[in-house]
Amino acid sequence: VQLQASGGGLVQAGGSLRLSCAASRRTFSNNGMGWFRQAPGKEREFVAAISWNGRSTNYADSVKGRFTISRDNAKNTLYLQMNSLKPEDTAGYYCAASRFGSDSRSASSYNYWGQGTQVTVSS
Repeated sequence: VQLQASGGGLVQAGGSLRLSCAASRRTFSNNGMGWFRQAPGKEREFVAAISWNGRSTNYADSVKGRFTISRDNAKNTLYLQMNSLKPEDTAGYYCAASRFGSDSRSASSYNYWGQGTQVTVSS
């Protein structure tokens, strides 16, 4: 599986961005998917995850109520709608495909990773 993330950029605090992650093959529809982020000098952290059928989602407390994860299995694409962005959301954002169908928060559940897209939020 190849994953290609896009949609990052520079935005002012309070603004919005929508990230996309295109997957290379149809088995995307059988995999749980997730977004993680990593800021300079910090460890990678979980952002959001979604089950294979989109019926279950999971969010980090820091983004709950502001970010929405979704997927379109017909298009093999994962999304992350980010609203009310804060400077502390600045990071490289990575999409990942899980070994399992569930919406796991653990990075160890994911065996395929995209190359990342940079999100920078100015104050």
